[in-house]
Amino acid sequence: MASIGEFDPLNSSVPATKIEITVSLVVLYVQGIGTKEWREFGRTEVIDNTLNPDFVRKFVLDYFFEEKQNLRFDVYNVDSRSSNISKHSFLGQTFCTLGEIIGSSGSRLERVLSGIPGKKCGSIIFTAEELSNCRDIATMQLCANKLDKKDFFGKSDPFLVFYRSNEDGTFTICHKTEVIKNTLNPVWQPFTIPVRALCNGDYDRTVKVDVYDWDRDGRYAVLNPKKKGRKKKYVNSGTVTLLSFKVESEYTFVDFIRGGTQLNFTVAIDFTASNGNPSQPTSLHYMNPYQLNAYAMALKAVGEIVQDYDSDKLFPAYGFGAKLPPDGKISHAFPLNSDCENANCVGIEGVLEAYYDCLRKVQLYGPTNFAPVINQVAQCASEVTDGSQYFVLLIITDGVISDMVQTREAVVTAASLPMSVIIVGVGPAEFDAMEELDGDEVRVSSRGRAAERDIVQFVPFRDYIDRSGNQVLSMARLAKDVLAEIPDQLLSFMKSRGIEPRPALSPSPTPQINVHL
Repeated sequence: MASIGEFDPLNSSVPATKIEITVSLVVLYVQGIGTKEWREFGRTEVIDNTLNPDFVRKFVLDYFFEEKQNLRFDVYNVDSRSSNISKHSFLGQTFCTLGEIIGSSGSRLERVLSGIPGKKCGSIIFTAEELSNCRDIATMQLCANKLDKKDFFGKSDPFLVFYRSNEDGTFTICHKTEVIKNTLNPVWQPFTIPVRALCNGDYDRTVKVDVYDWDRDGRYAVLNPKKKGRKKKYVNSGTVTLLSFKVESEYTFVDFIRGGTQLNFTVAIDFTASNGNPSQPTSLHYMNPYQLNAYAMALKAVGEIVQDYDSDKLFPAYGFGAKLPPDGKISHAFPLNSDCENANCVGIEGVLEAYYDCLRKVQLYGPTNFAPVINQVAQCASEVTDGSQYFVLLIITDGVISDMVQTREAVVTAASLPMSVIIVGVGPAEFDAMEELDGDEVRVSSRGRAAERDIVQFVPFRDYIDRSGNQVLSMARLAKDVLAEIPDQLLSFMKSRGIEPRPALSPSPTPQINVHL
């Protein structure tokens, strides 16, 4: 979850003569995914007699990186006690996405209010912060010594069960260790558990630990009440020792974004001949004047979300599998803007323009090689491994990979870098071979070396197309699925390198109101 705050003076609309501003109000609207319908989400409290309203009420929203969450803020001068917003004077409005606020420097975004022709309406400032929660994680390791013999052959198969104490005095299981076979002196593997799961974030709360024998599947406390009552010299049924215990903060994706980590978004588009002649309606690259083709839809769906986390909005864009003018040389990593020195395009619209322009110049050819463009982005990622940048490569393709051996090697190399790869398959082809790169089940490997992390997400676009033909809904569904893993992939890299988020960038001093989303 995230929060928004701060409202800047609406003083640009103040006339020279004195007037009395009675009360001010901000109304937040959210837009449904795949629709243009705005739904009122909430209203701030009413502030009396000021051009510098300092709001206290917070808007709490669930934040999803993989979704484009459109917001609208309307500002009113309240003229009566009526709850009907149309009964009050409209002062201006602004639009943004939740991602834009979180992705801005210090999660602070300023927007000019508009909506009254010929009139300056002032500005509004938003700040976002994640709602505080116990995000500590505990890592511990335990061993036991001289446990009771429970099995027929004189050994036991012990394991530990941890219980969290509840307010009513009961206990709830929160963790089980692995079973160590045939030993009375087990050493269990270290394990990690969220502190909120272990003790609900309360470090003074009791934690109960029971020792069990796996074969007997019964209660096996180290202090055995029955033995204690029956044997005067009974001391215990063994001892359990805490070998190590460490508590660390578990950082979130938002922590890194607020600390200044930038997402660098790169696009690679398939220009192989199997896409069909771009001038024909049957082509996957066909430029229909009335709707986006599959390539443009995939690019726009993913790019419009990722761009909120890239401050300069400059996106390298490449093509592969085409013959280039003037000599017809085949290239698998050529800049869409034809500038070999600088492949950057300005904004997602700039990438789309370069893509359309490129279609008019190059000859679709082949084969479908992924490795060159993956290596190109990996080279950039290898130069910035301090956590300040994370690279996301979107590959859009219609066919089977021709250089699978080289691509596997490229993915394994890239997995050790701050980088993720999204592959969107368009068209009717079978993409079974590409599932191999999506390491959800089996980690990609090359020459006996497994990828350090799972960094590839592959999806066929046809699975997300809305049957009613709603392109906006199709794009939202695609983006939601292919981008869902990016935050965890970013976190996995940062954690593997011991990188902590930098402190959130401090905004310049302004009247603050802490209106939370």
